[in-house]
Amino acid sequence: MSLQERLPAILAAAQQELRAAPDLSALDRAKGRFLGADGAFTALMKELGSLPKEERPLAGKAINAAKQELEAVLAEVRSVLELKAALPKDPADFTLPGRRRPLGRLHPLTQVTDSIVRAFRKLGFAVADGPEIEDEVHWFDALNTPKDHPARDAQDTFFLDTAERPLLRTHTSSVQIRVMEKTPPPIRIVVPGRVFRRDNADATHNPTFHQIEGLYVDRNVTVSDLKGTVEAVFKEVLGNDVKLRFRPHYFSYTEPSLEIDFTNALVRKLGKEWLEIAGCGMVHPQVFENVGYDPEVWSGWAFGFGIERIAMLCYGITDIRLLYENDVRFLKQF
Repeated sequence: MSLQERLPAILAAAQQELRAAPDLSALDRAKGRFLGADGAFTALMKELGSLPKEERPLAGKAINAAKQELEAVLAEVRSVLELKAALPKDPADFTLPGRRRPLGRLHPLTQVTDSIVRAFRKLGFAVADGPEIEDEVHWFDALNTPKDHPARDAQDTFFLDTAERPLLRTHTSSVQIRVMEKTPPPIRIVVPGRVFRRDNADATHNPTFHQIEGLYVDRNVTVSDLKGTVEAVFKEVLGNDVKLRFRPHYFSYTEPSLEIDFTNALVRKLGKEWLEIAGCGMVHPQVFENVGYDPEVWSGWAFGFGIERIAMLCYGITDIRLLYENDVRFLKQF
């Protein structure tokens, strides 16, 4: 019987044996008998040399086609047996009590941020985000910060050493600009995020920390809207005993500008009557013009405050550096 006449029978026997393999070991033994160095297909390839020259190409092509067909069967059976081997030997009883594993917990800064965002969402605010590395246009120019302002000095702000002179944002106000550039009013957003300042690390300062800002733009927005929103948020986060006071201040991107002090039982425990907590004000008309809003039609307010300071008050933390040391003993308390 010629080689090509024997080939279908060998292929059929090989396929049958591969498909009958009960496990991976048996499959590998069957593979060796047909595709191994001493296997049946290797023997067929060796017979090619004894064939007439004109028959060799067709015979070789037939052997290779059969091998490819067998290798496809091998891969199919192997995938089934591998899945079978991965299954548990005994069926799982899902009614049995499981082992309780510690799943970790949210960082105190994340917990406080979430509570602040929830308070804003109740008032209809959406969450916005933006880049931590900013350009001077969005960070200074659009926010009405003049060229000679101290914040544009390398002593106050981290600038990256490139020709474009990008910087690490010192608060999240640039996100307000980016949102207003792309979105027509009315706007009601809150912007949490990480910021960077050239501060030495001590008990109350850190070169990187987190802020959250609010922006509300609509027709006929007033300082009364600002005051009501601030009171609602701080009472939601820190308790109904919170009292606020507003003091005149100066920011280049708001007019009028105000500082917010607040007091409650937590502040009094620190031996203080009032604690500065936030800056705010009505959005400067020039800022509206920079983003294409008509200041004769639209008005708005913005305010921002540090999340770390709120966390320290909520949890009685006296050193901001504890929030960044990743000491598990500290973090397990929250």
